[in-house]
Amino acid sequence: MSGATNTADWIAVDWGTTRLRAWAVAPDGAVLAEAAADQGMAALAPADYEPALLDLVADWLGPGATAVLACGMVGSRQGWAEVPYAPVPCRPLALAPVAVAGTDPRIALRIVPGLCQDRPADVMRGEETQIAGVLAAVPGFDGVLCLPGTHTKWVEISAGEVVSFRSFMTGELYRALSAATVLRHSTGPGWQAEAFSTALADTLSRPEGLAARLFTIRAEGLLHGLDPAAASARLSGLLIGAELAAARPYWLGREVAVIGAPALAGRYAEALMLQGVPARREDGAAMVLAGLSALHRSRGGAA
Repeated sequence: MSGATNTADWIAVDWGTTRLRAWAVAPDGAVLAEAAADQGMAALAPADYEPALLDLVADWLGPGATAVLACGMVGSRQGWAEVPYAPVPCRPLALAPVAVAGTDPRIALRIVPGLCQDRPADVMRGEETQIAGVLAAVPGFDGVLCLPGTHTKWVEISAGEVVSFRSFMTGELYRALSAATVLRHSTGPGWQAEAFSTALADTLSRPEGLAARLFTIRAEGLLHGLDPAAASARLSGLLIGAELAAARPYWLGREVAVIGAPALAGRYAEALMLQGVPARREDGAAMVLAGLSALHRSRGGAA
């Protein structure tokens, strides 16, 4: 990844709860190189952000200060520096990126502000940039975006603005339940589509039974030898089913697009298709880069 051919005109950064991803971008917008690390907000103290970024992008830096445009949890209260939220309804990138001081003169960092909603109280950081990427890729989109991840967002879009949104801790719940509860003894690698679809239907129709159904995963493993792959698929189906039940006003009868990592976005698209809702799919990383690139262009290439 080293060498003059990878010297960036500017660097795009998506810094989430669990992952850090960066792209070296040429003056014409072409991606020269990309890199990622398990250095998300959950693994870092505020003083760790600059070293983590430099470890990833040092080979891309040229003479002078290289512009870095970052979105996501890097701008949270637990991030490198807290930047503001724009209240909805508004355009996804309603506020200008905020310049943040560092100690290394080779980088000039700006962080994209997030979005907030007063009632019900909600916030997002990073997804606003994905939304901007979708609107750049699909001009005139009017409908609902589902952005699966650690905290899945359901976002209502109209006339180029974010009208409302709701967040669900489904991804974080899945990790916590499969790693830090009794279910860690039952779940394992692999996937079973039928176990997923059956569990999804169970909690979509009766979400109040979620806590009891979760324990049946453990019980069936002990009594009937439930396969670990089926257990994992069932856990995912139960949690996503409960989420879809609560998010029904967003997706029922609406045009929906699912934006995220291919595997997880595929699960949500499958879950929606089982409800008779076809969903457009877009790669989450590509939409982040598209959003950051559109913002960089709108600023005339300024840091």
